[in-house]
Amino acid sequence: MINTSFARRGIAVASHSLAAQSAAGVLREGGNAIEAMAAAAATISVVYPHMTGIGGDAFWLISAPGEEPVAIDACGPAAAAASIGLYKAQGLQSIPPRGALAANTVAGTIAGWECALSLSERRHEGRLPLSRLLADAIFYAMNGVPATASQEQNTSGKRAELENVPGFAARFMPAGSVPVRGSLFAQKTLGATLQRLADAGLGDFYRGDLARSIVKDLAAIGSPLALADLEAYRAKEVTPLNLPHSAGTLYNMTPPTQGVISLAILGILDRLGLAKMEADSADHVHAVVEATKQAFLGIRDKHVTDPSYMKVDAQSLLADAALQQLAQNISMTRAAPWGGKSKPGGTIWMGVIDARGRAVSFIQSIYHEFGSGVVLPASHINWQNRGCSFSLDEAAVNSLRPGKKPFHTLNPALARLRDGRTMVYGTMGGDGQPQTQAAVFTRHVVFNHALQRAVSAPRWLLGRTWGSASETLKLEARLGTKLIDDLRARGHDVEVLGDFEETMGHAGALVRHPNGSLEGAFDPRGDGSVAGY
Repeated sequence: MINTSFARRGIAVASHSLAAQSAAGVLREGGNAIEAMAAAAATISVVYPHMTGIGGDAFWLISAPGEEPVAIDACGPAAAAASIGLYKAQGLQSIPPRGALAANTVAGTIAGWECALSLSERRHEGRLPLSRLLADAIFYAMNGVPATASQEQNTSGKRAELENVPGFAARFMPAGSVPVRGSLFAQKTLGATLQRLADAGLGDFYRGDLARSIVKDLAAIGSPLALADLEAYRAKEVTPLNLPHSAGTLYNMTPPTQGVISLAILGILDRLGLAKMEADSADHVHAVVEATKQAFLGIRDKHVTDPSYMKVDAQSLLADAALQQLAQNISMTRAAPWGGKSKPGGTIWMGVIDARGRAVSFIQSIYHEFGSGVVLPASHINWQNRGCSFSLDEAAVNSLRPGKKPFHTLNPALARLRDGRTMVYGTMGGDGQPQTQAAVFTRHVVFNHALQRAVSAPRWLLGRTWGSASETLKLEARLGTKLIDDLRARGHDVEVLGDFEETMGHAGALVRHPNGSLEGAFDPRGDGSVAGY
């Protein structure tokens, strides 16, 4: 059993241990939680390259004592030239998930770093230079980092699909073969790109020499993105969604993310009286699964898209009456039908809390493993494929439009509890994200399980997620035969997996107590750790 980690002056958690160490190093030098997260975000872009990178999108949720939480939307929109007609003219009925036509949205991650660091300087005494925050990432890129088993397995598993996508092999199989676990994996061209950003500033990605290099390489392979798309883009601060809960106030990201779904699930469970159920029982699992169905089918698939195109205000979807109605739709003895409309996706979540109680919940993604697969030759930026989530159906909620933001499974979570604790938590894993958030939150906050136990304990997942194509209710075998048979008897289409499945995602959580003590938990299913001091 892994014990919960404790710290006093600062703490970080990441799905790769080196990223957590990068954050802790910045905290030790007096940096704040935002600066520490920027360093971790840069490092993980290098050391976990199959899951994330600077060619993707990101979302920040930031809490500081005495202030209302703020969020940063760093989601890039579709190119001005990306229209339904563009794809239909090529005989396509859907946007391909790989290749140049999948690289159809602006990468917002770097703009998110820039926006967050500006906030850090203006309101939180941020002082560390960008060169310091990117230093670890640059070192690991230039000098190599040991490849993880996850990187080896994913490169091997996706090789046939991606090997001939422009630039993929040059970056991810530089010796002509899959990097083996423990072998040093260098990314010198990417290191030079990060050094360029450290020297010229993050804005160079959108409005400088790097931007011109990016669009030249994208145009050469047939991507619809143009320089004007990058030049026009800015990440922006937004007010996060909130949910009054019996345990406190919960926060999550606004659309186009599914943050409203993560909050809705917890709101439905609160109204079902989850606290009266037995922790980790068949009732507990069944309730979360059924709440997930109600939130997905009743809210997300009907409403959630780029907020500029939504017909309802996202906060209104969390109204008491709306959640009460969804709760009333749930039978505790019979599983509702599941239409199999879930969405896959891989990413990373990380958290940081500093000595003054500033807390960051952060998520950064290139969508599918390796994103579009496209790697730009001059910069070795691996471009995301988030835009393949758009529909080519004019009537669809998430239909493609030039300049429209794509639907995101990404959503970082934060809670301010009635007893004075602040909690940041999250996970990677497509539609597994809101489900795993519900598992971690209910175990720790509702049932008072130790934080590490809440993350490590056996999990479940309805539908598709990262690394999975089936729409079953997936259960880790550790849940036990009795519980599994009970769920089958209620009508769930059950698929039993191994004891610790990476399919369940890489979760993590941090908590700050009113007395200033800090605790953290990482997921043994991944390569992460907690780093604190």
